[in-house]
Amino acid sequence: MTTNDIQHAFQDDPLITQLRDAKPVLWRNDKLTTFEQAVSDVGLTLADVEAAQARLQRFAPYIEQVFPETAAAKGIIESAFYRTPKLQQALSESGTPIKGELYLKADNELPISGSIKARGGIYEVLQYAEALALEQGLIRETDDYRQLDSEECRQFFSQYSIAVGSTGNLGLSIGIMSAKLGFQAQVHMSADAKQWKKDKLRSHGVQVFEYEGDYGQAVENGRKLSEADPYGYFVDDENSKHLFVGYAVAGLRLKQQFEQAGIEISADRPLYVYLPCGVGGGPGGVAFGLKLAFGDDVHCIFAEPVQSPCMLLGVYTGLHDQISVQDIGLSNHTIADGLAVGRASGFVGHAMQRSLEAFYTVEDALLNELVRQVYQLEGLKLEPSACAGIAGLQHFAEVDNALHLVWATGGNMMPDEVFKAILQG
Repeated sequence: MTTNDIQHAFQDDPLITQLRDAKPVLWRNDKLTTFEQAVSDVGLTLADVEAAQARLQRFAPYIEQVFPETAAAKGIIESAFYRTPKLQQALSESGTPIKGELYLKADNELPISGSIKARGGIYEVLQYAEALALEQGLIRETDDYRQLDSEECRQFFSQYSIAVGSTGNLGLSIGIMSAKLGFQAQVHMSADAKQWKKDKLRSHGVQVFEYEGDYGQAVENGRKLSEADPYGYFVDDENSKHLFVGYAVAGLRLKQQFEQAGIEISADRPLYVYLPCGVGGGPGGVAFGLKLAFGDDVHCIFAEPVQSPCMLLGVYTGLHDQISVQDIGLSNHTIADGLAVGRASGFVGHAMQRSLEAFYTVEDALLNELVRQVYQLEGLKLEPSACAGIAGLQHFAEVDNALHLVWATGGNMMPDEVFKAILQG
């Protein structure tokens, strides 16, 4: 469909009209069904996610050795979850009385790259490195993977390049991990990418390509250059099942964390999870893992900026990656750089369209306000996109006895001067 066809087809649709006007909206997904029925849409199983978890475990000794900040967790890249009573009280006092309990999943504190992308992004690099090393005979699966931290292995990996298109956070995880192993790391950054993220990548020896266009242009150019390189590997954020299962491990781990904390999720104690969404790979993978862990007792809700509601638009219309936010007249400009995506992942849209509870949009001004509020009340450092989940509480606060979990996707590695500027407004 052309842009004109799309505008004509949906010109009288009330939800599309609200989206076009950049008004905050909530859409309760009318495609939702039981996970038993919906799981076939994904094309992946629990066994795939468990295999990813096992691979991360094999790499844990290597990760611990080359990234000392992971030593306390013995090389496992995982985040804590926190009860946030002061934030809950403030939200209640400002008109969102939450009947259940409010928690925050602190992916903003994930080591190495400081965001949710440290899950899927680092995992995809590791699975590629493992495949090459096994094929070359550098390691066996039963070996201690710390032996990959050698000049011989880095020399071997240096023959290969790993590239990705990114608005920022995925680029950090792919670039830092690839460079550490010895790969030629290349990150193609859209105009929305923050300067500090480009600077950080370059400090790790990553080659950064900058574009005036949006995320789509960065991906397209990155893919072309990578395909022209016989030793090039392109991380396809829109379609990668490796990224997806890397993210999905989070669901299995959260279940373990809840069990250790004595938290039981059930139909009588449902879990509501609020996930900021860009192209969809991160939140889609996490949502799949959560569904594998908790079934129909978990309700996954996607949050997007008013100017970039690509996943909502794709799933609602059924057009997925065949429609962009620009097709309905939106700009795709937002302070939430990780969410500045105009066209959603078709793979994730098709895979998760019957598993997601709802979608909503949020204005930039509220994101900045929430950054300040979370820091002042809970002392947590979040970037604007990581606060998108908090805005969804107003829509589901009335659910009795629910556990509400906001997935805080990034922010801890933001330079102090950048964060201070947000706090000062």
